[in-house]
Amino acid sequence: MKKLTRKQIVLKKYLKEGVEIIIGCILMALGTALFLLPNQLSSGGFAGISTIIYYLFNMPLGITMLILNIPLIILTIIKVGKEIAIKGIFGTIVLSTFIDIFEKLKPLTEDRLLACIYGGILVGLGTAIVLKANASTGGTDLLSYIVRAFKPHFKISNLIVIVDITIVFLNVLFFKEVEIGLYSAIAIYLMGKMIDIVFEGVYFTKMMFIVSNKYKEIAQEIGQKLDRGSTAIYAKGTYTREKKMVLWCVASRGEVVKIKQIAQEIDPRAFIVISNAREAWGKGFK
Repeated sequence: MKKLTRKQIVLKKYLKEGVEIIIGCILMALGTALFLLPNQLSSGGFAGISTIIYYLFNMPLGITMLILNIPLIILTIIKVGKEIAIKGIFGTIVLSTFIDIFEKLKPLTEDRLLACIYGGILVGLGTAIVLKANASTGGTDLLSYIVRAFKPHFKISNLIVIVDITIVFLNVLFFKEVEIGLYSAIAIYLMGKMIDIVFEGVYFTKMMFIVSNKYKEIAQEIGQKLDRGSTAIYAKGTYTREKKMVLWCVASRGEVVKIKQIAQEIDPRAFIVISNAREAWGKGFK
């Protein structure tokens, strides 16, 4: 098989990212144009401002979002870099175009609850795909890059939350319906959860801490029955001052019950703590 040159590898990378941006933007446009916009709901960011302008002046949502992003794109080129700016321009144009195309279609529902759920899921999924391509569709994404350029240690999450809350509040004031704000908040929450799922997965891993004098027998049984490794950690009780060994084990959700049974059968007095681990990489996992 012929080895690809560096130029071909770079080109392949940009083509892959370009396709991902387009797919992500299509999903975002579907969620916005067929669910959120017809029901006056906001997904925060520039989309929320554009929704107000859409109903106030009857301006196409996509074109409005594109115009609002122009100052941010210019600042991104100056302060951040051309590559991020180019991807931002591409993402913004693609999203704006598809929103204006899908806007002509009939909304899939006029039920605001359904609209905020499905709109939030689609927009969140699309946003995650775009972000995985190291790109953005403008708005608060580009704003976060610019803020980092001026203040590297500034908490971007705080800025995004403040912007989204402000815009949702403006939507409530403009449409004079508190329900719009409540449903929009659900949509924004679901967007965040979908981004988390795409980046971190749905298969939660569990961490188990087992405190027992019979930790060796428990570790051996876990290894034999589940083919799952564990680590013994030296510890000292702050109350009894007694030295103990804590068994640390990472397992899937389905294995947790079995490990608990093994530990309790060997040592009924074993102290067990179970907590979530968002991801696990390495042998036996990803």
